[in-house]
Formats: sequence, C-alpha cells, structure tokens
Amino acid sequence: MNEALPISTATPSLSRSESKAEAISRVAMETIQQEVTRREVKTAQLREARLAKEAADHKAAAAAAPAPKKKAPASR
Repeated sequence: MNEALPISTATPSLSRSESKAEAISRVAMETIQQEVTRREVKTAQLREARLAKEAADHKAAAAAAPAPKKKAPASR
C-alpha cells in the first residue's frame, strides 16, 4: 500500500504545430535578447563618450574662464 509511484522524467511529446510554435518562440526570444544586449552595450558606450565630453568641456570652461573684474572705486 505504501508503494511509491515511479516519477517519470520524460516530457510529453509536442504536436507538430506546438513544436513549430515552440521553435518560433525560441528564435524570437533569442533575437530579442541579442537586441537587448546590443542596446545595452551601445548605451554604455554613449554614456562613456558623453561623460568624457562633459569632463573635457568642464576643463576647457575652467581654463577659459576670465578673471573676475575688480570693482572700480565709487567716486563722489
């Protein structure tokens, strides 16, 4: 009475249309993942370029900043 039922690890076979749908879904998900990876890499490159440009602009602005003008004494 306490016999354990054997656990089957075999998956049920898919019908022809299910197999085709599964293949299409797998290819679509791989394509989407590739596009996400490509977008993230491009975003990281653009961020690095923007930060480098901002740093260069900041240094150039600091070097080109005119000295503060002295106020002329008020004459009365």
